[in-house]
Amino acid sequence: MSTQAAQEGDLAAVIGLEVHVQLETETKIFCGCATEPTAEPNTNVCPVCLGLPGALPVLNEGAVEAAVKVGKAIDADIPEETRFHRKNYYYPDLPKNFQITQYDEPICRDGELEVSVEGERRTVRIRRAHLEEDPGSLQHVGGGIDSATHTRVNYNRAGTPLMEIVTEPDFRRPAEARAFLAKLEEVLEYLGVFDSQRDGSLRVDANLSIIPDEEIDTEGGHISEGTLEDANRTEVKNISSHKGAETALAYEETRQKNLIRRGKAVAQETRHFNETHGSTVSMRSKEAEKDYRYFEEADLPPLQVSDWKERIPIPELPDARRQRFQTEYGLDDESASKLTSTKQVADFYENVAESFDPDLAATWVADNLLGELNYRDMAITELEGRLDEFTRLVELVAADEITTKNAEEVVLRRMLDEGEHPDDIVEAEGLGKTGEDEVAQAVTEAIAENPEAVADYENGDDGAINFLVGQVMGKTGGSADPGTVNGLLREELDG
Repeated sequence: MSTQAAQEGDLAAVIGLEVHVQLETETKIFCGCATEPTAEPNTNVCPVCLGLPGALPVLNEGAVEAAVKVGKAIDADIPEETRFHRKNYYYPDLPKNFQITQYDEPICRDGELEVSVEGERRTVRIRRAHLEEDPGSLQHVGGGIDSATHTRVNYNRAGTPLMEIVTEPDFRRPAEARAFLAKLEEVLEYLGVFDSQRDGSLRVDANLSIIPDEEIDTEGGHISEGTLEDANRTEVKNISSHKGAETALAYEETRQKNLIRRGKAVAQETRHFNETHGSTVSMRSKEAEKDYRYFEEADLPPLQVSDWKERIPIPELPDARRQRFQTEYGLDDESASKLTSTKQVADFYENVAESFDPDLAATWVADNLLGELNYRDMAITELEGRLDEFTRLVELVAADEITTKNAEEVVLRRMLDEGEHPDDIVEAEGLGKTGEDEVAQAVTEAIAENPEAVADYENGDDGAINFLVGQVMGKTGGSADPGTVNGLLREELDG
C-alpha cells in the first residue's frame, strides 16, 4: 500500500463474513443427544459428541435437509456428492480436539443473496455453505475473555448442527454487513431451519482488510485475490448480533486506517469483540488454512445429494411474499415490508385479511399490533392461539361498535398486558359507542358550558374546537367517535 494513498486517505475497507447458523433439529448432527439449550450443564452429552474412543458418528438426515433448503434459497450449486473432513485445532470447548466439518467438497457453492442497503438493491455473493458440528460453550467467570478469573466448559452444545455460510468479500461498509445478516436471518426463519430466539443461534466471524481505494473494481465493486493476499486481514470472532457486527467492523475499520495513516503495519490476527465497550482486542495470530491439517473423515462415507434438491421443497420466501402482498392486497412497499418481516407476522396478517379489508387489516397488524408488541419487547409468536381474539377486536372496529381510539389505547393494550378478551374489556369499561342522540346532547351541553371556547372559535381560533371535542368525549366516557363529534360541533357552531 502506497504511502501517498495512506496520507491522502484513499483507503477502502474490504469485508467478508463467516456466519455460523445453528440448524433447528431435535437432535445433534452426529448423535441422538437433544439440542435443547435449557438442560443442566454437561447433561445432553454422550460418547459420540464427547469424542470418547470407539464412538462412531451417524449423520442426522434432518440437518442435511435443512442445508439443502438453505442452498435452494440462496440459489447455490448443490453438487452430486459432498464429504466431511476433520479440522484439527486445540481449544477447551472442542472435546475431540478436532471438528467434523466440510472442506473442499461442501454441500453448497456459489450462491447469492439480494439485500437492500439504504434503498439500494445489491447482490452479495456466497462462496460456500457447509455443514459442521458446533463446539461446546465457555463461560468466563469474573470478567471477560481477557480478564476472567476462570472459565467453565459446557459440552451440551457440542455437536449441535451448524451451517457455516461464507460470503465473498463484497461488503465495503459495516452497515452493508448488518443489512445482509438481517436479510439472511429473515430467509432462514422463513425456511423453518433456524430459531432466532435461541441464544447463540447465529454467530458471526467478520474479516476486514484495508486496501487502496483505487484497487477496487469500480464497475463490479470486486477485488482480485492477489490484492487481498497482499493485505493483512483481521478476523473478529463470535459476534452475536447484527448490530454487534456493524459496531465491531466500524471499530476495526477506524483502528486499521489510523494505523496505516501513521505508517504502522496492521497485524494479521484474530480479535475478540467486547460488546460492552464496542471495541476489539487481540486474541492470537491469525491461523492459515494449512494450520488446521484437514483430512477426510474416515468414519463418514461420502454423501450423495444430487436428487435432494428436487425432492425437498422450500416455502415462499420473504421477497416473493412481499411482492405478492403488494399485488394481491394492494399494499404499499412499506406496509408489505413490515408485514413480511417474519413468517409469523405474514401468516398472522393473511389470516386477518381473510375476513376484513386488506388495508384495515394491514393498519391493525403492521401499525397498531406490531407497535404495541415492540414497545413491550414481545414477539408475535407470544400471541399463538389468540388470533380469534385479535380478529374480534378488528371486527368491533370495522362494525363501528367501538371507537378506533378506545380500541387502540384501551382494548388492545389490556389484551396484551392482562390477557383479557376484547368483549370482556368493552363490557367492563362501557366502551360501546354512544348513540347519536346521546352524542348530540353532549355536544349541546359542551357548547353551553364553555362560552369562552365558543367565543374563541367564532373569533377564528380553530384550535378551540379541539377543547370542545375533549369536553364531549369526557361526557360520553370516550365512547363517541372524535371525527363525528368534531363535525357535529362545527355544524352547531357554524349554523
